[in-house]
Amino acid sequence: MVAMHLHPWHILVIAMAGWMNREQSAVVEYLKEENRILRELLGKKRSRLNDDQRRRLAAKGKVLGRKLLATCCCIVTPDTILRWHRKLIAKKYDGSASRGPGRPRIAGRIGSLAVRMASENRTWGYKRIQGALANLGHYVCKETVKRILKRDGIQPAPERSRKTTWNEFIRVHWDSLAAADFFTVEVWTPFGLVRHMVFFVIELQTRRVEIAGIAPDPNGSWMVQVGRNLTDCFGGFLLGKRYLIHDRDPLYTAQFRETLAAVGVRCVKLPPKSPNLNAYAERFVKSIKSECLNRMIIFGGKHLRYVVNEYVEHYHSERNHQGVGNRLIETTKLPLPDEGPVVSRTRVGGMLKYYHRSAA
Repeated sequence: MVAMHLHPWHILVIAMAGWMNREQSAVVEYLKEENRILRELLGKKRSRLNDDQRRRLAAKGKVLGRKLLATCCCIVTPDTILRWHRKLIAKKYDGSASRGPGRPRIAGRIGSLAVRMASENRTWGYKRIQGALANLGHYVCKETVKRILKRDGIQPAPERSRKTTWNEFIRVHWDSLAAADFFTVEVWTPFGLVRHMVFFVIELQTRRVEIAGIAPDPNGSWMVQVGRNLTDCFGGFLLGKRYLIHDRDPLYTAQFRETLAAVGVRCVKLPPKSPNLNAYAERFVKSIKSECLNRMIIFGGKHLRYVVNEYVEHYHSERNHQGVGNRLIETTKLPLPDEGPVVSRTRVGGMLKYYHRSAA
């Protein structure tokens, strides 16, 4: 056996290494004991670590392994530290933040267009709507259109086309529609208060109103005569109209409806308790009562006729209407002066006013 000769420097390095190893062992033992003491002080109270502390422990603990961690780990278990390390690795390769969604959602405006087309065209099926969308540069499949309409509760075309909606009926027959209604006014007479019935007809497209009659006790014969006046061939208000909308008042007798039908005007009876379906007539009643009749006391039938006729003149040529673009129903064809004094035209004792420029 050959004796191994060591250089003096080798002996010095080995001595230093042994000394450093003993020093490190002493430091580790001290830290382990310090951890035990801290654990005894904490007792069973669980330590709450933040994400940075977990990351630091996981990075250091992975190098030691489960066995060594079991001898020195006091705050958390070795399995917890290793689980934190696996999460660090998974987070490093997590690409979910850069991943986009799967199939793109249909833009809201495309869905709104599909619903609008189905609502305005009850006979259009899925393919027809698909083609109409393609004309506008929106290319979707038939199933997408079906899903959009189903989401908004719109039935397929065969179901939608079986029944005409009230709005569609109004829109299709707009220029040939008129509506009729009554309103009551309490009038002072020598015999006390007497209720008078005012019967009027309104043209829906233009909002023009015709006071067809005023009577304290209207009956069937009176209504027949009113119907004849409305359909008179020399300027009757209902000439050119095809439909007259009215409620279920018993004064709309069979003879009255036959009088109108003889000249091609069909009466359309509204369902019970549906004032919204005769909204234009109801709005006129509200206007004449709130702006005029409810603000004064009426004495006699002649006074009532005068007040109502004055209001109708004001309603047609002096009052702006929001339903027709905030314009007057009847306007003069002459150009309005740009300059000149502003004067006020009054009716019914100054209750109704209209401002205009007087001609120079």
